[in-house]
Amino acid sequence: MTAPKQAMWPLYAAGFTTAFGAHGIAANLGGSAEDAVTSLLVLGGLLALYDGAEVLLKPVFGTLADRVGGKPVLLGGLIAFALASALYAVADSPGWLWAARLGQGAAASAFSPAASAMVARLNPAAKRGRAFGSYGFYKSIGYTLGPLLGGVLAWAGGLRLLFTVMAGCAVIVAIWAAVAVPAVPPLPRTRQTVADLARRLADRSFLAPTTALAAATAALSVGVGFLPVSGAAAGLGAIATGAAVSVLAATAALVQPWAGRALDAGRLSTRTGLLAGLLITAAGLGAAALPGLTGVLLAAALIGVGTGLITPLGFAALAAATPEARMGQTMGAAELGRELGDAGGPLLVAGVATLTTLAFGYAALAVLLAVIPLVTLLTRRRS
Repeated sequence: MTAPKQAMWPLYAAGFTTAFGAHGIAANLGGSAEDAVTSLLVLGGLLALYDGAEVLLKPVFGTLADRVGGKPVLLGGLIAFALASALYAVADSPGWLWAARLGQGAAASAFSPAASAMVARLNPAAKRGRAFGSYGFYKSIGYTLGPLLGGVLAWAGGLRLLFTVMAGCAVIVAIWAAVAVPAVPPLPRTRQTVADLARRLADRSFLAPTTALAAATAALSVGVGFLPVSGAAAGLGAIATGAAVSVLAATAALVQPWAGRALDAGRLSTRTGLLAGLLITAAGLGAAALPGLTGVLLAAALIGVGTGLITPLGFAALAAATPEARMGQTMGAAELGRELGDAGGPLLVAGVATLTTLAFGYAALAVLLAVIPLVTLLTRRRS
């Protein structure tokens, strides 16, 4: 099924919304909700609510999108996100902040995998690289602008204004999608047992790109979270470290459309792109151990390039290897892998850094990412 180009824009906007919702509020909870965030433990709990809901519910809603069609799940998730955001904007109390954050995470768990599944369903295989590159670009823009725009809104009107804007954004995208995105009816499916699902998810065609996506997300999360720490330790100011993180996000955003177009044109294969992306990302983590601004900027640029290569190619590979009737289930499971990488990467680096230094923490994740291509190449040679 091939959709007109204008049908893709609401899906890209949905990707922006989930990224903006995740980072826009997370970056401003500590400084703009003193009445609700009374300790670091409370802040950690509020941050974990959103991601925890996504880990548990994305595979569920991905499977639901296969059963009833992607558009109802997409619209339902966006409407639920708007309602959850409006809940705190109206109530403005610490208890309702917890409920709103949980509701946002659950809603994003619905419309995020539904949007990525529809990107695959609405584009033929020859154009999926470009489509996922564009989807990743706008999602990266949401991650990049979320903390900045969220900070401006929180400064101007507090968290209530930020939640109000997010509610309005979700409503606009929902209306846009309802008008512009065609219905994608569910396809007939053969009966699938738990054992069948386990075999499919354990197959190399799913496991390899999902592992690469999880590794890229782990590195991206570590770069955003720990490069400012390295910059501060080297005596750099907040502006310099913030610029370095912006370089990472902007590089990842710009590389994704190029990688998708190169895949569709046959100039880049999925396997080569994923392996190169992992090695470049590992090199970026190694560069983070270098002292001063040079190390921080070089790490940001290399991590951005590596993750920008991996993301569209990984999703395009998953779409190519998945029966269209199971596209939502696959995308939901792949998103789960990314969420685990998002949490696992910082935990690994922090754990190693606590016992040694932050440089060794970067090195531990770099080695892990470099081992994946090495194992892949050795396995292929033995075969």
